[in-house]
Order: sequence, then C-alpha cells, then structure tokens
Amino acid sequence: MPIERTDRLNSLLKEVISETIRKDVKNPLVSEFVTIIRVDITKDLREAKVFFSVIGTDAEKKDTLDALNSAAGFIATKSSKKVVMRFFPSLTFKEDDSVEKQIRILTALQEIENERNSRTGNPEDE
Repeated sequence: MPIERTDRLNSLLKEVISETIRKDVKNPLVSEFVTIIRVDITKDLREAKVFFSVIGTDAEKKDTLDALNSAAGFIATKSSKKVVMRFFPSLTFKEDDSVEKQIRILTALQEIENERNSRTGNPEDE
C-alpha cells in the first residue's frame, strides 16, 4: 500500500516540478531543453531526488545541474503551492544520463551488425 502512494507522489511531483521549472524558473543557466525524467521520494516523504535530462553540451549540463540545485528551495516553495502535502520534500537534482547510455549501446549494436553484414554479406542486399 505505501508503495502505491509513493509511486503516485513521484508521478505528481514529476509533473508539478517540471511545470514549475518551465514556467517560474528564470535563471538563464537552466537549459530550455531540460526534461524531468523521474522523481524518487523517500519513504518518510522528506526528501526527493529529481532526475533530469538535458540536450546540450557538457558545460550546459553542468550549468543546469548547478542552477537547479541552487534554485531547489525556490522550486520546492513554488511546487508546494500546487500539491497538498503536510511537508513538501527537500529537492536534490541529479542528471540522468540513461538516454545517452542507451544511444551509445544502440550505436555499438548497429556497428556490430554492420561489421557482421560486411563480413558475411547481407542476404537482404541480394
């Protein structure tokens, strides 16, 4: 039962935090291509890790991470007005690089497939 509650809260917080960042955070260091991937709230509902993805250079990613962590209190305050909770969790932002890892894996698999086809001859080409 508590797992369902935290899952619902994670989903709700993801939406609310994403909207707050998009509409209320005016820091130019926060990339406009930031996407909230998931939120993991602790069982005691006091802390939440917010995982995000950014399209851009490593410098833009680092700037966005630093800016989001420095604005975490502001984001929490704005978000708490949209969610009814006794205590709004303190937020910690972390970059989620799973999309980049997935792209690297798919690229490596494609290279393996291309190499295999070049050695044996691809039956689809005939």
